[in-house]
Amino acid sequence: MTKTPVPKKSATIAGPAPATKTSPAAKKAPAARKKVPITAAPAPTVVPKPKNKLVRDSFTIPKSEYVVLEALKLRAAKLERPTKKSELLRAGIAALNAMSDKAFLAAIGAIPSIKTGRPKGPSKSAT
Repeated sequence: MTKTPVPKKSATIAGPAPATKTSPAAKKAPAARKKVPITAAPAPTVVPKPKNKLVRDSFTIPKSEYVVLEALKLRAAKLERPTKKSELLRAGIAALNAMSDKAFLAAIGAIPSIKTGRPKGPSKSAT
């Protein structure tokens, strides 16, 4: 059995064309390609959230509960979530809303009722 020699591949056939010379066919190759316009991906559509109208209100709160409100603000800050008083009140409202009727009545029953209206300060009399 005789083996037939395998011809060696030439570097000019398998390798890239020399950088210094460009053949006429290589010059036409880019022009021969069909140019496809690049289109940007469509921007995601943003659906605006319906804006809740803000309502400004004032209320009276006992000093002891106000201190708790401030302590909750500090607690949130230590947990790396700075929070405003209004956010704490809104979170409390959401928590009350999520309660069962029995738990809700227990929470409301634990809070003493206070006199409504603005607290009376020192009387201002014109002398």
